[in-house]
Amino acid sequence: MAEEQAGVDRISAFLRGNLDDIVARLSTGVAIPSVSADPERAGDLARSARWIAGELREVGLTTTLLPAGDSVTVFAETEAVPGAPTVLVYSHHDVRAAKPEEWAETAPFTPVRRDNRLYGRGASDAKGQVLAHVWALRALAAVDGAPGLTVKLLIDGEEEIGSPHLLRLLDDDPERFACDLVVFSDTIQWRADAPAPVTSMRGTVTATLTVHGPARDVHSGAASGVTLNPALALARVLAGMHDAAGRIAVPGLLDRVAPTSPQRAAELAALPFDEADWLERTETRAVVGEPGHTVPERLWTRPAIEVISLLAGDPDGLERSVIPREATASLSVRTVPGQRIPEVVEHLRAYVAAAMTDGASYTFEADEDIAQEPYSSPDDAVLDALERALALGYGLPVRGRMGNAGGGPAEWLSGRLGAPVYFLGTGLPEDHWHASDESIDLDMLVRGAATIAHLWRELRPPR
Repeated sequence: MAEEQAGVDRISAFLRGNLDDIVARLSTGVAIPSVSADPERAGDLARSARWIAGELREVGLTTTLLPAGDSVTVFAETEAVPGAPTVLVYSHHDVRAAKPEEWAETAPFTPVRRDNRLYGRGASDAKGQVLAHVWALRALAAVDGAPGLTVKLLIDGEEEIGSPHLLRLLDDDPERFACDLVVFSDTIQWRADAPAPVTSMRGTVTATLTVHGPARDVHSGAASGVTLNPALALARVLAGMHDAAGRIAVPGLLDRVAPTSPQRAAELAALPFDEADWLERTETRAVVGEPGHTVPERLWTRPAIEVISLLAGDPDGLERSVIPREATASLSVRTVPGQRIPEVVEHLRAYVAAAMTDGASYTFEADEDIAQEPYSSPDDAVLDALERALALGYGLPVRGRMGNAGGGPAEWLSGRLGAPVYFLGTGLPEDHWHASDESIDLDMLVRGAATIAHLWRELRPPR
């Protein structure tokens, strides 16, 4: 027991002793604008892939760069350990676009360390999470000599655009990615002082609704009051997707949502939740949503429909005082167990047809090819090991079990690889993913790396 505790202390001590080096290396990666949605950033995506491949080679992994559309996915693996489990780690190195004018702490791709945080696009989502795995392997090499199991890493270069080439990569070479379990590292923790395993991930599908009005923009005075305004028609359809209390009102969409089980409700209730704390950390100003369910339940066990962009008229530049010829909304729909993406899309399609203003023409398109179904981890010995690893990595007791409110290719990975998926991330709700001034808490980065190291210790065969 004393020897085991010494190993625990040495892992944390090693990581904290190398924090300056960790930050310097992460800063190098954050400075690369690997925006997968921008075709002009293909060269930067390749540089980002080479950066992380170099980090992985330095800790002894064999690395391969796999072309994926305009991006590059990184695959790496340790030397195989006979008789030990094989773990595949999934994360990503591409990032979202940034609006520099909205950043106050630093420019998006100019990393800055301040107040125990590293600021910059991708610092938390998800280059920091990738580097946590690199340094977990470094810590085990320093303390134990080797991880004691086979570790493979699949670092996606297209996650932020829905991973359109991931399934083809998995299908083209299944032996390369064969594993006993998957650790999915693109998630957050509930609070820095309350480690809790993520045990579920909502599904996701995006859709675009465009309402067409006059054949061209029309002077608002010349035709006002008799011309179909597509912005108003679109607003009515969007507003009707929820009732006055905040409950989804699209007919049929909630019919197959599985009720929150007593066990799941107890797991969520064990998380320390304070509404004022939540509002301060997320800067969301108000709690809304489906009545009769707690905030954690609304986040992780109930579906959601969000409008993520609206476009009509003259949003930029000088206003022309016209009735716009069209109005467009982009929707992000999050699904939960019991729902299936094709059925959800059909419910939305039928609702739009019924709710649309008479005389309006429109197009409704859903990105079903990159839609991802929800996933829940099995409640088994690996999940127990993950909880023990979290307690060791954070030096704090685990409090409850949480979910991931966003989506990701967990169900794809599990289905294609025939392996269960478990979630282990290093982010926090206050890290500003996809928004301005993204950053990572450096204590969380160290604790996350320590947790990963302890998880590999928990999963390897006894020595």
